[in-house]
Amino acid sequence: MKTLKRTMFGVGALTALAFAACTGSQQPATQLTASGLDPAKFETVIDGDSVKLYTLKGDKGMEVCITNYGGRVVSLMVPDKDGKLVDVVLGFDNIDQYLEKTTDYGSSVGRYANRINMGRFVLNGDTIQLKQNDKHDGRDHCLHGGGDTGWMNQVYKAEQIDSTTLKLTINAKDGENGFPGNVVATTTYKIVNGNTLDIVWEATTDKPTVINQTNHNYYNLSGDFEEKEGGLQQYLTVNADSFTVADDSYMPTGEIRAVEGTTMDLRAEHKIIDGLDREYDQVKNANGGYDHNWCLNTKGDDTQVCATLYSPKTGIFMEMFTNEPGVQVYTGNFQGIGGEENIVRKLGKKYPQYISVCLESQKYPDSPNKYMLPGWEKCNPIVTPEKPYYSHAAYKFSVK
Repeated sequence: MKTLKRTMFGVGALTALAFAACTGSQQPATQLTASGLDPAKFETVIDGDSVKLYTLKGDKGMEVCITNYGGRVVSLMVPDKDGKLVDVVLGFDNIDQYLEKTTDYGSSVGRYANRINMGRFVLNGDTIQLKQNDKHDGRDHCLHGGGDTGWMNQVYKAEQIDSTTLKLTINAKDGENGFPGNVVATTTYKIVNGNTLDIVWEATTDKPTVINQTNHNYYNLSGDFEEKEGGLQQYLTVNADSFTVADDSYMPTGEIRAVEGTTMDLRAEHKIIDGLDREYDQVKNANGGYDHNWCLNTKGDDTQVCATLYSPKTGIFMEMFTNEPGVQVYTGNFQGIGGEENIVRKLGKKYPQYISVCLESQKYPDSPNKYMLPGWEKCNPIVTPEKPYYSHAAYKFSVK
């Protein structure tokens, strides 16, 4: 249970205003970010750890705002075809909403991104039981490292190295959510060449464990977060000839299926909604959209483009790179339904279903149980004191 303690900002601001009234001086207004965020609304203390909003700026106009609560990208501003800056990710505009509503918006997910079947796997002969937080009719998986007690809902120690680089560190204890090993993990966000959000994850452990980190940005390159099915109006490609088949609890069965001749074929650029067959078994299982892992053709080469996303409305084009073998494509199938459509988000917006697309670099889901299967060999997630963890993803923005 998180203990929320407010910083002294509120009291200090009132004192300053009272002083200004007595002296006739004027207190300067809080400087907003280019995306319209007020950094003061992110200042708090959680379990003794300070939370803030950090801003990175590139020399081509890019601005990335990140909170060390969950290592979350809160806003990502890039120029459109007219040179206007557009925020292209979903989120909240204050820390209170991130604390009140369990969500993975923009987070640095850990210790293990995506699902582990029934929260259980065998490591060196020992059966490891993890926290189970993803329920599906009697099947209860571990999702994103334990969800509300995973790293995306913990405070990272932040070090802003320079105007383009933020390094976040988390110390995870042995047994946390059932995972073995004391782990020191870092997430480093950096703006590269003025137009690329570069993310590096590194971790060390004092005994064998499993790690699989990712970034969970929800992208809508049109900048319009209220257009019905707006995320599906984007053009998507994924450089993959196959994907991992999942059951109706989103758990991979172990089968790797060719995309050829199916709605899962994203190799050629097309508007998502034009190629989405909602009667296809995998799409039906995922509530009418994509929530699947694609097996990348890039073979760990992070100089090759593994996926692209494009909005004709703004002209913004995004290219993704990673050294990981897979990418999870999620089209916001559960966003904006079941009462969530009434929740006011960043800058007063309400998000409808299918409003965004997530592109999450990863080892295939449930790799701790399946990495020895044919086709899964490159997904070994075991990290040891002698074999530290390293993962890299980059998102390059341009206009076409």
